[in-house]
Amino acid sequence: QVHLVESGGGLVQAGGSLRLSCAASGSISMINAMGWYRQAPGMQRELVSSITNRGNTNYADSVKGRFTISRENGENTVYLQMNRLKPEDTAVYYCNAEGLVGFRPFNSWGQGTQVTVSS
Repeated sequence: QVHLVESGGGLVQAGGSLRLSCAASGSISMINAMGWYRQAPGMQRELVSSITNRGNTNYADSVKGRFTISRENGENTVYLQMNRLKPEDTAVYYCNAEGLVGFRPFNSWGQGTQVTVSS
């Protein structure tokens, strides 16, 4: 079983910054990719950013140039540096990881961390 633990959410004024962290633990053989999703009230969960084990990154258009994803492969940890935050970035942010436990694939989610941006 793979567990993801997120931290770093909170309340910040528009224009401010936050850094989210997510650590994966368990009998992990390999993580192929880790990412961050978010879900605002009444909205569907959407991809914010992802990073592969080769360092390839992907960003939603709405966060390009403001958010940066990074990863410590040896620690199975992913970070999301969020700058120039906007009220529309307010959501619950979820960490996701996919990979292998032994030869069995997994796709796991964290419990979510609230990010609130005040105007």
